[in-house]
Amino acid sequence: MPRLARRDFLRTATTTAVACAFVRTASRAQPPAPILGQGDFRYRVVPGWGVLDSTTPVKDCHGLARDRAGHIILLTNHTANNVIVYDRQGRLVHKWGTRFPGAHGLSLVTEGPREVLFLTDLATHRVVKTTLDGTTLDEWRWPEATGKYQKESEYRPSWTLHLPNGEFYVLDGYGKDYILHYGADGKFRRIFGGAEGGITHWGPHAGLMDLSRPAAPSLLIAMSDQQHLLRLDLDGRKLAQVDLPGGNPRQIRRHGGHFFVAHLADNWPKDRASRGFLSVLDANLRVVANLAGTPPVYDDAGQLRPMRHQEDVFLHPHDLLVDDDDSLYVAQFASNQTYPIKLERV
Repeated sequence: MPRLARRDFLRTATTTAVACAFVRTASRAQPPAPILGQGDFRYRVVPGWGVLDSTTPVKDCHGLARDRAGHIILLTNHTANNVIVYDRQGRLVHKWGTRFPGAHGLSLVTEGPREVLFLTDLATHRVVKTTLDGTTLDEWRWPEATGKYQKESEYRPSWTLHLPNGEFYVLDGYGKDYILHYGADGKFRRIFGGAEGGITHWGPHAGLMDLSRPAAPSLLIAMSDQQHLLRLDLDGRKLAQVDLPGGNPRQIRRHGGHFFVAHLADNWPKDRASRGFLSVLDANLRVVANLAGTPPVYDDAGQLRPMRHQEDVFLHPHDLLVDDDDSLYVAQFASNQTYPIKLERV
């Protein structure tokens, strides 16, 4: 359009006036997206990415993963299509799943030559392992034999964290806050955490297996309503706590030397009208930028001051991904059936 307008200018002043009026009107209709973040971490929303039609609905958008082909995999608790697979341009590749009414956590795991998915379901109280196209490979139901649960409904697993050797941990983030350890053979090994293990209720929501020290991997857990990150060793012993006042960390992703945290809201659950934001943390877990949030400020004692959302961009971020181009993808909870948001780095 700009080149056509310039050629028209060489023809008549009248056409130039019309073209200029059109540009002014288009500019008013689609103002440039605001730049979010601070310092080296500045992003802009990509309008319309991932928006599909009514034949592919979403409810709450809970989990995200990315396969080796670069597809973005979304988990939603809409049983018309629990799993929606996008290409990088936000176009539908395929979809599947009708039996996960409480679909919540999504982890992609590489097992030799193949990639598999681990889904958690709050409503059916189970963890399910599937192929990328939805074939069930295994499932784990409530751990009745542990004696920690009186009935199935007490067990509501929120996410799984995985070691490279095939062992994995299940966070019972909406149940009794225990953490369950399973071997590479899928057999139960042990359980820790819960109230007697010092895990505060409504805490262990999601997180990652931190392999930055291969000899001493650790669980880095987003403690949601408790407004902090918790680091545990593989036996459940507390190693560190990182306070994120004003936030509500629901998921952590590592990319390069930084960690990216999705905050469902600020001061949740006290302020349920708040919208949420994203944080970028350095290798030492100090916040260096907030996207759609107030800039991070540390006091003289090194304590992070309370953060809040600033720009009305997100509505309850629940999970996020970072791709090879440093673009971000954000899935949102209780956001009026909105599709994921993509942000490009600027």
